[in-house]
Amino acid sequence: MQGVVKAFNPATGDGVVLRDTDLVEYELAPHALEGSIFRMLRQGQRVNFTLDAAGLATQIRIGSERDMGTPGY
Repeated sequence: MQGVVKAFNPATGDGVVLRDTDLVEYELAPHALEGSIFRMLRQGQRVNFTLDAAGLATQIRIGSERDMGTPGY
């Protein structure tokens, strides 16, 4: 899935991402950044992610404009 970071607390690792297609909010799984190039996230940052069995965002990966299918690319 593709979306943007709505909020992230680097002290606790808690955060929320918004899916691009319908703006549904997903909380970050506790291990969401494990194996990622990210150590922290910033509000508005574009990311790719998957959902775990509990419906939490995990496997956060870098998202680029090209990956997001932005018109004009």
